[in-house]
Amino acid sequence: MDELSAIKCRYDYINRFLNEKARRLFLASEAKTIGWGGIEKVSRATGVSSDTISKGCKELEDEPEIIESGKIRKQGGGRKKLVDTDATLLSDLDNLIEPTTRGDPESPLRWTCKSTRKLARELKNMGHNISHMRVADILHSQGYSLQSNQKVIEGDNNPDRNGQFILINNKTKLFIKYGQPVISVDTKKKELVGNFRNGGREYHLKGNPLKVLVHDFKIKGLGKVNPYGIYDISRNEGWVNVGTDHDTSAFAVESIRQWWNTMG
Repeated sequence: MDELSAIKCRYDYINRFLNEKARRLFLASEAKTIGWGGIEKVSRATGVSSDTISKGCKELEDEPEIIESGKIRKQGGGRKKLVDTDATLLSDLDNLIEPTTRGDPESPLRWTCKSTRKLARELKNMGHNISHMRVADILHSQGYSLQSNQKVIEGDNNPDRNGQFILINNKTKLFIKYGQPVISVDTKKKELVGNFRNGGREYHLKGNPLKVLVHDFKIKGLGKVNPYGIYDISRNEGWVNVGTDHDTSAFAVESIRQWWNTMG
C-alpha cells in the first residue's frame, strides 16, 4: 500500500467518529508526520482542503491555553449570521411586519399576519438573499413564535382593513414621538371573588399547601368582578380597574378616566 492510500485508509476508518476540530487535528498530525509536502499529500489523499489542514497544523503548534477547552472553533469562527452581514435586514423585516401585526399590547400591533414564505419573498424583492427558514429563525430570536388559532375574525373582511391598521400604526408612532399617551385597553376574564383555586404554584412548607374551596360556586354577596386593563405602551406601565357591574361601555370609559386621573 502506497503512502497516500495508507493515509486515506486511516482517515476513512476514523472520520465518522470525529467532529470538525478533531478532524483538523488528525489530518494535521498526519501531515506533520510526513514532513515537507505533507499538507498537500494529505489533502490529495482525503479530499480535505489544504487550508483546513494548515489551520490544524497551526493549532497543534499553538500554546494549549490559546484554544478554549471544549470549543471546536476559535472565538469568532464559523459563518457570520445574516443579521451581522446584512445591515438593513432586521429593519426591513420589522417594517414589513409592524404595520400588519396585532394583538400584543406591549408593542404597537405586534402579531404578524404574514407567513415566513411571503416575508422571504418580499425581502428578496428588496435585495436580501434569505430563505423562509432564516426568516423563521430571525422571528424566533425577536420574540415571535408559532401560535394556535385565535378568534379574531369579525365576519366579512372590510377592504379597508389593512389601511386602517397602517393608519393606526402610523398614528401610534407619531403620538409616541411627541410624548403623547398611547394606550391599549381590554377587559379581562371575569373572576369569582373568594378563596377559590387559581392556576400556578407558589412556595409553601412541604405538605402545607394553601387550602381553597373545593367547588367554584359564586358566593352570594361577593359575586364576580370585571378587571379592565389599560396599558401605556410608551411608558410600559399598566393600570387595572376592577368593577362588579356589567362590562359596558360606561365601565370602559370610567376605567380610562380612573387611569387618567391616577397615572395619565
